[in-house]
Parts: sequence; C-alpha cells; structure tokens
Amino acid sequence: MADPKGFLKVTERELPARRPVPVRIMDWKEVYEPGDKNVLRRQAGRCMDCGVPFCHQGCPLGNLIPEWNDLTWRGEDRSAIERLHATNNFPEFTGRLCPAPCESACVLGINQPAVTIKQVEVSIIDEAFARGWVEPQPPERLTGKTVAVVGSGPAGLAAAQQLTRAGHTVAVFERDDRIGGLLRYGIPDFKMEKNQLEARLRQMQEEGTRFRAGVEIGKDISWADLRARYDAVVLATGSTVPRELAIPGREHDGVHFAMEYLVESNKAVAGDAVPNQITAEGKHVIVIGGGDTGADCIGTAHRQGALSVTNLAIGRQPGDQRPEHQPWPMMPTVFEVQSAHEEGGERHYLASTVEFLANAAGEVRALRVAETEFVDGRRVPKIGTEREIPADLVLIAMGFTGPETESFTDDVRPEIADRGAFRRDDAYETTVPGVFVAGDAGRGQSLIVWAIAEGRAAAAAVDRHLMGTTVLPAPVAPTDVAIGLQPA
Repeated sequence: MADPKGFLKVTERELPARRPVPVRIMDWKEVYEPGDKNVLRRQAGRCMDCGVPFCHQGCPLGNLIPEWNDLTWRGEDRSAIERLHATNNFPEFTGRLCPAPCESACVLGINQPAVTIKQVEVSIIDEAFARGWVEPQPPERLTGKTVAVVGSGPAGLAAAQQLTRAGHTVAVFERDDRIGGLLRYGIPDFKMEKNQLEARLRQMQEEGTRFRAGVEIGKDISWADLRARYDAVVLATGSTVPRELAIPGREHDGVHFAMEYLVESNKAVAGDAVPNQITAEGKHVIVIGGGDTGADCIGTAHRQGALSVTNLAIGRQPGDQRPEHQPWPMMPTVFEVQSAHEEGGERHYLASTVEFLANAAGEVRALRVAETEFVDGRRVPKIGTEREIPADLVLIAMGFTGPETESFTDDVRPEIADRGAFRRDDAYETTVPGVFVAGDAGRGQSLIVWAIAEGRAAAAAVDRHLMGTTVLPAPVAPTDVAIGLQPA
C-alpha cells in the first residue's frame, strides 16, 4: 500500500491545471498543463489499505491500481510502468480518454473525493515514454500461424499486440489512409495529440505487427479471400453506424453526423487537404447529443471560430451528486463539465428536436425545438413549447447503433444479435468459424477501456483456438459487466 496515513493527511483531489481558455482554443494541443511530480506522489499516497480494492472491479482491464499507486508514491517509476503494462497495453490512451469507472469505485470515494487514479496512470506512462522505458517486446519464437485484424482502433490494436507477442504473424487492416481508427480520426488532438498514437504504433511495428492502411475488406480484398489467407480473423471494426434523427428537414445542407465533422477536422489538423471541409468558422452551431462525442464537437467548433455553440440534450440535466439509485461503487450519472464546456457555448436539457428549417437555397437556417415531457415512459415534445434556434451547422451526436455489415457476402457473413452487434460465443467467436470479434463491434457502443480489455481477451481466445492453449491473459468475457457500467 502507499502512505498508510496519506488519505488522512491529504483529503482533496489535486489535478493539473487546464491551460487558460483564451490560449487553448487558439491551437489543437492538449488542454492540460504539465503536472507537478510532488503533487502526483501526494495524490498516489492517498490510496488506502482498503482491504478489498473495488477499483479493480470498476476497471474492465483489472488494472493493478493499488500496486502502481504505491510504487508511484515510493518513486519507483520503472516498476510502476511494469505493473501498469501488465494489464493495459495502452495506458496513454485510457489515461487521457477513459471516463475512469475505477474512480467511481474507489473505496476512499465513499466519504472523500476519490484518488486521482486516471492522472497517476497517465503520468506513469508519460514518464515511461520520456525515459525510453517503452521498448518493443518481440516474440521469442514464431508459431507459423497468421491472424488478420480488421480495424485499427483500440480493440484491434490491443488484439494485434497481444497476438504478435504470442508469436503469431499479425496484419492489421484499416480502410482509412492512416492506422488508428477512432483514436486517429474520432478523437480531437486537444484530448489526445497524435504523437501518443504514433509512439505506440512504432513499438508495435518493431515487435512485428504489420499494418495495412488504405485497404477495405469487402472491397479491395473479399472477406472470403481474407478468411482463406489467414488462420484466424478478428473483427474490430467498431460500432460505426450513427443513430439517425429522422425528423422533417433532415436532408437540408448543413446537417451532418458528428463523425463526418470530426474526421474532416482531424485530417485538416494533421495537415491534409480537405476539399469542401465541414467547418464551424463564422457559423451558429448546434450539437445534438450530450455525450463525449458531442463535447468533442463543441471543442472543435470553438477552435474553428464558431459564432455560437449550443448543445441540446433530450433528457434531464443530471445532478451534481451521486443519485440514490446509483450508490457506490456504481458508476454514477452526474453533471459533467468537460474542458470543451468551459470554453463557451450554451447547454440545454429537456430539448426535443422537432424540425430542421432551411432557407430558399436548401441550407439549414434554424432548428425548431420543444421542451421534453415524459408520457408513459417515453420522451416526446411538449405541445405549445416550440421555439427556433438559429443554426448554420447542425451536428448529430446521438451515438451509434452497431457495426457496418454491407460489405459481407453470404460465404462470410456473421450473424447479428438483437442489439445490432455481431453475435459471438464466450470465446469471442462469431457464427463464422475462425472469425472472432472484439470491442464495440461485438459489445455495442461502449468505452475505450472495454475495447482494450476485449481486444486482450479476444487475443487469448484466438491464441487458444490456434494453439490449443494460451498464456495470454483474458481479463473479461462477453457476458461480463463491470459494476454499474453499461454501454454508453
């Protein structure tokens, strides 16, 4: 354990300051200032000898949180990264992007602010990269087996790294022009700069993982050919079909899905030429949806120079405190102010979108909304409360319904479960023999920490399928659900 009296001596959370809003919205760099090492050790020292560390249960990866908190407090940074990497392939991703269900389950959080687990995690890995401790771990021998991983988001990369280290020859196929999936084109740089991704991809390449960007399976290579060429296939394509908002005026110019907007922005920030880019510059922007993707759109719009940004959510505004029906150690739904919300704009709850209104040229000019009321458990627009909000750009960020399936042919077509994801058994295998699925494509829309956990577990299942046994860890099974943690 860390300092036995640490949680008694230090009772408040201390996090690095965010850069001033007027400064950070002028660039795309991460919003946080560098952290103070002394503050970090002091916070790690708050990790208490709780007996049963519920943070393990809150984390789908089963991260050894008390162990690396203790090592950080003692200044044993090299040992801390070894314990962190024992369960998590990519702590630089989760430390920046995960909503930290581990902190919701922290025992100290019962009557004090929880330990700053996420900040300790990202500080450990950043220190490790800075000191050159993140080194390739190539396999000692090759098995002669080949695996194709389709999709290069967090689940696909985790599965690929585990399988490569097990000695298999792994090729990762990505239809976009660069490897990274959601990490590359869905996450703005102000949340995670892409040098973090590039550093990890270099390590994977040096270990032997092969990357095939710009290759779309089902178009450039048929699914049948892929299945014939490789001993196993892992589907890690994510949940990429956006939830539609089928209301009058949806066809008007200026109404887009959030990912259309974010992908183009990320490409432009990377230096690519993006013809006819969807941009918020000089526009009144409305973002429909109150989740992380919506917040990413808000922060992006601010940096592009939007005239105004309005965020609409159909449900009630969450409270500031843990609700009674979500007691510790569940992950509660509470009102959250992300860095993007600090930067300006308005947030409206109980807002039901009724119609997109356009000018004579067919371009969106306003959004008609009404208050939300609950009728027989359903959310519907309240009659007589309609109003218009000016809008030159509307971004729909209402989540995703499942993976894309159009490219599959009858000879290789996994079944779809009732919830829209690929059907799979407890060994992550789909209804097509030798084809496995990990992450949102099999679980449904969820969290990055679940994607990495499933990538690791699916890799163990594939290794066992190919070799009869496995030494790879398998942190979760498809039916497992962490305490209070449901897909977003």
